[in-house]
Amino acid sequence: MPFDEILSRLTARCSTTELCLSDIRKKLDATDITEKEKERILHRLLDEGYVDEARYARAFVRDKFRFSGWGKVKIAQGLRAKQISSTDIDEALKEIDEDDYRQTLREALKAKRRSLHEKSDYETNAKLIRFALSRGYEMNVILNEVKASDDDWE
Repeated sequence: MPFDEILSRLTARCSTTELCLSDIRKKLDATDITEKEKERILHRLLDEGYVDEARYARAFVRDKFRFSGWGKVKIAQGLRAKQISSTDIDEALKEIDEDDYRQTLREALKAKRRSLHEKSDYETNAKLIRFALSRGYEMNVILNEVKASDDDWE
């Protein structure tokens, strides 16, 4: 595929969907263009604003928190896997409202608790903690919510 066609397809894709540099590199690696041409495409996409790692990080955080219910730990891991800088990750995570964050965890724990039928509170709480950890929430936030739930959810 010629250079101009690849560039045209990527600019069209980037104008409709947030992509990060690692996503674009993967797409470019599947083509037969030279490394020099790949770098030219990457620089052009960056210079023209089609790709912005900070903007990508903010969109990723919003989507994974709102639609997938992920915690900050799991979101940060996902962004690191995409080779996003720590600075961009930290700035994007700051956009999560703490009250919304705790409320989302609380609702997830409440729903999970309804599905559990353990013999003791100890077993129930252990399963709730493992569940929240798998969703990427921090242990101190989980423990606060599980402790608060013992009184409120009965």
